[in-house]
Amino acid sequence: MGLPSQKDLEREISNYLSKKYGDRIRVVSHMVFPWQTRPDDTGQKKGTDQSEKPEIDFDLRPEELEAYLNRYVVKQDTAKAVLSTKICTHFNKIAYLQKKGRDHYPVGNIKNNVILIGPTGVGKTYLIKLIAARLGVPFVKGDATKFSETGYVGGDVEDLIRDLVQEADGDLKRAQYGIVYIDEIDKIASSRNVTGLDISRAGVQRALLKPLEETEVDLHVPHDPISQIEAIERYRKTGKREKHSLNTRNILFIVSGAFSGLSDIIKNRLRRQSIGFGAEIDTHDDIEWLQQVKPQDLIEYGFETEFVGRFPVIAVLNDLTEDDLFEILRNPNSSVIVSKKQDFRSYGIDLKFEEDALRLLAHQAYQERTGARALVSVIERALLPFEKKLPSVGASFLIVTRALVSDPDRELQRFLESPDDATRLARYQALVCEERGLLVRRLRQEEMPLWKDARLSLTPKRIEFVAHLCLNRDLDPKEASEEVLSWIQQIKEYEASFFKRCGVRISIEEDAIDRLLEDCLEDPSRLYIECERLCNILEYGLTLVREKTAQEDFSIPLEAVENPELYINRLIRQCYRPLSGVGN
Repeated sequence: MGLPSQKDLEREISNYLSKKYGDRIRVVSHMVFPWQTRPDDTGQKKGTDQSEKPEIDFDLRPEELEAYLNRYVVKQDTAKAVLSTKICTHFNKIAYLQKKGRDHYPVGNIKNNVILIGPTGVGKTYLIKLIAARLGVPFVKGDATKFSETGYVGGDVEDLIRDLVQEADGDLKRAQYGIVYIDEIDKIASSRNVTGLDISRAGVQRALLKPLEETEVDLHVPHDPISQIEAIERYRKTGKREKHSLNTRNILFIVSGAFSGLSDIIKNRLRRQSIGFGAEIDTHDDIEWLQQVKPQDLIEYGFETEFVGRFPVIAVLNDLTEDDLFEILRNPNSSVIVSKKQDFRSYGIDLKFEEDALRLLAHQAYQERTGARALVSVIERALLPFEKKLPSVGASFLIVTRALVSDPDRELQRFLESPDDATRLARYQALVCEERGLLVRRLRQEEMPLWKDARLSLTPKRIEFVAHLCLNRDLDPKEASEEVLSWIQQIKEYEASFFKRCGVRISIEEDAIDRLLEDCLEDPSRLYIECERLCNILEYGLTLVREKTAQEDFSIPLEAVENPELYINRLIRQCYRPLSGVGN
């Protein structure tokens, strides 16, 4: 009889607890890892053997990561520079030490753990998610306020490490190079308004000390009965207690918070230092004070000295101005705009924004004083009536104008009264051309490493294809490039298979490849149809030419793709003329 599944165990335990304690008790388990119960080919449990030295291959440079962030994040230049430098150094240092060997890890190794300070909505979480995505490392986010819940002081801290393993799909080697991000860290600073030690918050800080530096986190969860039953079952079968843990030595910790009131502490420190020098220090705003933060300010704010010492890197993010919010909306990689376009695209509606509308949306968002988060709410407020009504009337596009943002209900009524308005259609077509032109120019200026790695030329036509996919399928340039490259690879595979079919080598010229790609932009399945049709016609004609002339290599021009029958007929006529040479 096989072992019961996780769901079966949960059900049985839930039934038992319900009978004993009533329906108020149930099992909620998210900590059982499927890789713990799947043996690999050697009979070992996957992820349990850490005897092999982990390896990391990392060679990204700080300026490369900073350039990537610049494509997505407006302003915050200082924070982007600090994060790019210290995070790249963190991973490059790991690679360097591993090449030297395990014994070369220094005692008391200091990691580049980071504190991010900045008001809400300035992009702290977004920055870290972008970095994790670019590096391809597992990433988890936690909320420091949850750590202070009764009975969970210290427990939830280790749960973040277990979550990191889950994000790595059970791959412990990947997980130990992950990033743990903890938001609202300022909420666990000890209160400065009470006498004595703030036990709950100080306890959470101390619970974080070991993971921040280096410790072994047990992946068997003490408060998860399913995990414990599995451990018992393994012990019954093997007679051994298997250690299943993850070392946090190489995990990077990044914490963030608004740190309300910290600027006053910095101001007071600087005022005390300036006594006797007649310095005027009261002219700065809060962000300018925060730029001068030192570890002693964080200690006075309510953090323990040991805790602050685990974060050698501090980065401050600035408030966003109205112009900054406008630039966020204008950015072609803006997640706010891209997400809204996808909402409408799901109904077959193409959404376009005029610049005046973006300026008004930025102004409205700035009035709410919640940073970039307000952009989502003001856009939703303007477009919700259209999102509800337009799918039912079969609209194919919508232009977001300044008038629409100012009075959505009136503009919706006008749209419904004249859905086929010629002026509106002309404005839409002009916006499409303008957006495509801007994107093409940007793609020409950007480096496209995927094309270099594939050793394929990025022709002007292919840039237009990438832009087309970006605009019509809501792909980013990297995803669109991968799509076009996959099509080219399919064409190259047809070249290789053609030789196997008839012993003739063909090489399709660049402009001919572009012509094949053009046909499949709207329907990728057409590429297979067109390549099959072309190869079938070429096979018959080129075989005849080879038999007559012994020619085995042919360069296939644009003419052959546009009219393969005419091309083959011309080749055959040429090779059967006694005085003419064979050409292609």
